[in-house]
Amino acid sequence: MTDALENGTLQAPGDEKGKLKRAIGPGLLLLFIVGDVLGTGIYALTGKVAEEVGGIVWLPFLVAFVVATLTACSYLELVTKYPKAAGAALYTEKAFGIQFVTFLVAFAVMSSGLTSSSTAARAFAENLSTGFGLDLGAWAVTLIGLVFVGAISLINMRGVGESVMVNAVFTCIELTGLIMIVVIGMMVFSNGEADIGKAFEFGDNENGVFWPVIAGTTLAFFAMVGFEDSVNMAEETKAPSRTFPKMLFGGLAIAAVLYLVVSIVAISIVPIDDLAEGDTPLLKVVEAGAPGFPPWVFGLITMIAVGNSALINLLMASRLVYGMSEEGVLPAVLGKVNRARQTPVTAIIFTTLLAAGLITFVGAVPELGGTTALLLLGVFTVVNVAVLVLKRDKVDHDHFRTPVWVAVAGAATCAFLVGPWTGRDPAQYLIAAVLIGIGVVLWVVTRLWMRQA
Repeated sequence: MTDALENGTLQAPGDEKGKLKRAIGPGLLLLFIVGDVLGTGIYALTGKVAEEVGGIVWLPFLVAFVVATLTACSYLELVTKYPKAAGAALYTEKAFGIQFVTFLVAFAVMSSGLTSSSTAARAFAENLSTGFGLDLGAWAVTLIGLVFVGAISLINMRGVGESVMVNAVFTCIELTGLIMIVVIGMMVFSNGEADIGKAFEFGDNENGVFWPVIAGTTLAFFAMVGFEDSVNMAEETKAPSRTFPKMLFGGLAIAAVLYLVVSIVAISIVPIDDLAEGDTPLLKVVEAGAPGFPPWVFGLITMIAVGNSALINLLMASRLVYGMSEEGVLPAVLGKVNRARQTPVTAIIFTTLLAAGLITFVGAVPELGGTTALLLLGVFTVVNVAVLVLKRDKVDHDHFRTPVWVAVAGAATCAFLVGPWTGRDPAQYLIAAVLIGIGVVLWVVTRLWMRQA
């Protein structure tokens, strides 16, 4: 029974007390992936990428999609081979067996989830303040962000089924907002008021085309990394070995098409300088293309989009902590499961408290989003190497197999995007070093605490 559950061949909710509930079917998994990859990225990053490359804003998104797909293939082999929570950290432990390295990988992934969710929660509060003309002070924005993340944790506590259903609703609203952008673009194009030729113009840059596109890709890649969150939900997915390949490729393809179409529409309607200013590029598209449309409606959709990112990332972070506790890398107390709801209760509390702390202070570190992408690119490099090492490990069920050349290409491209030659802000490397330092301290404290226990 245990082997069958781990391999994803049985749903059996409640057969194993203390284990997570398999409540995510193919449709919910697809919406989870689409909602996570879209999230705040498409609603906030388009203008920043345009600032790097000019009119060809769609090209860095396309390059980021290709790189993400290479790494997604490695994740697919590993998640269908080992369908358990913990994702990259679990694969690192199985491939290399060095708990210190495993802990740092787990810490980097968890940090990315918590910083993303706390930043999204704060953005939710700021959009509420500005979108509805409330003119709230900084302390009120922080308070609303804390209340919001607390509400998400209660949904998370209630059950994974409820959490992914809320995610499904939020994702549908996100998609509605993007469809609105596409429809507005079609109307403007039909009236001859947009210039699609701008989508193929490169901005003036003395460094040529290649390096600005690479710099834009490092930004765009942040929008594509959401697929990694889904593998941490493998232990709550029905038949993960069969479900993940189609849903992950399908989710990435849907997100990529939306990114390309929306970015072309945006750059064709709004001037580059206007698009790059501020954090609401798509709202500017609505204002320019449909001036009679109430701006607060699209502002509400944006709030839901960033709220969905917070929900998904807190789900991922709590499952990662739970999975690492199950593997013995974190204290056993973090692996406790509510028997009635079959949710990792202590992991949820732990990650929520960390997110609450970040909500209070994340505004002082504007480079944190880029640092998150930097850390995850490092993690992706490790995962691509791990899948090559684990090719020799055989399991007793069918699973996805990625070609060796794909894993090698994934490792090479991710490692390349980590380097300073991409034009990253040096502050991102400093923040990453500080985060890794905190991870080392936590490792030492955890070892001492577990040894005494």
